[in-house]
Amino acid sequence: MIKLLLIGVFKKHNVMIRAKITVVLGLAVLMACCQKPVEKSTNPIAEQLESVKGKGILFGHQDDLAYGMNWSYVDGESDVKRVAGDYPAMFGWELGGVELKNTHDLDSIPFQVMKDLVVKGYEMGGVNTFSWHPFSVINGENAWNTETDVVKHILQNGSHHKEFLVQLDRVADFLQSLKTGDGEVVPFIFRPWHEMDGTWFWWGAKNCTPDEFKELFRFSVDYLKNKKGLSQMLVAYSPDRNFTSLEEYLTWYPGDDVVDIIGMDNYYDLKMPDGEKEAIKKLHILIAYAKEKQKFSALTETGLENVTDSLWFTQKLGKVVSDSLVSKELSYVMVWRNDPKVHFFFPYENHSAATDAKSFLDQPEMLLLNDFNKLKKINN
Repeated sequence: MIKLLLIGVFKKHNVMIRAKITVVLGLAVLMACCQKPVEKSTNPIAEQLESVKGKGILFGHQDDLAYGMNWSYVDGESDVKRVAGDYPAMFGWELGGVELKNTHDLDSIPFQVMKDLVVKGYEMGGVNTFSWHPFSVINGENAWNTETDVVKHILQNGSHHKEFLVQLDRVADFLQSLKTGDGEVVPFIFRPWHEMDGTWFWWGAKNCTPDEFKELFRFSVDYLKNKKGLSQMLVAYSPDRNFTSLEEYLTWYPGDDVVDIIGMDNYYDLKMPDGEKEAIKKLHILIAYAKEKQKFSALTETGLENVTDSLWFTQKLGKVVSDSLVSKELSYVMVWRNDPKVHFFFPYENHSAATDAKSFLDQPEMLLLNDFNKLKKINN
């Protein structure tokens, strides 16, 4: 009798344990179903650049889809495509003027047209990058007016900080508006306050200290990313070529936490005799730092005005990108715009440098749009 009672108790106990286990497992399954999947925090451009690193360098051209030497606002046109047979893999754009609510940017592109072309470039598979030459809130002058100090007045304790916030808000509004017809947010590279080691901009070496500059850069990025929610943005740091050591390169550097791309603008070296060797040395400096900090490196802006040397692309820029370290580590190189009223930096059809430019872009180191898209498919 006692034995039977004990057996009954054990059975009842086991049933209760099984019931508890069932309830616990059920709750676990319910919680798992209700939990949101973990979202990737990596920027899609960062993923793409990482996937093709060492396999080629993206070639970029400023305002490429908007106008060229003999055309403007013609759907599907591109001076690079006319000469090389394909679009660049990177499209550069300028934001100067958006902070004033102007209808057109500094290069006379309507912002609405720019928005459409940015989306088009993204849907084609290209990378969009933005520079910004803002007008001063102190005197309304353009970025090249260095008669008045501006930076110290727009910092957080400055007399014109609130006016500067209005400018940043307008930049953010435009960048947030970059969406496809399906509402997909367009990622981009933002390259503010560039060439700060020169003396030609009001944020340059003539008009502010390195500490003031760093504060400006850090505040701008923090405000746009954290206050305005521009998580789709990668940030590039790009002094001019005025350095010969890492210490000099980092003079104006705002910090690893606000920079994704370690860059350099360099026009001067690449128009001097043997200047390509100097450019390579400097790229080695920033590439080494980028590798150490696990960031991307780039020749963010270059070119020869009016392409006066018919062999410049293969003999100058070509020698730079074919350097063994540069070809392995550099993510992209971009040349400036083609404006028939002012200047051009990529040869147009039948120009004396057109054949050479095509030969340069035919090099295995260089990626145009189709090359970039094929590599992305292979790596996916």
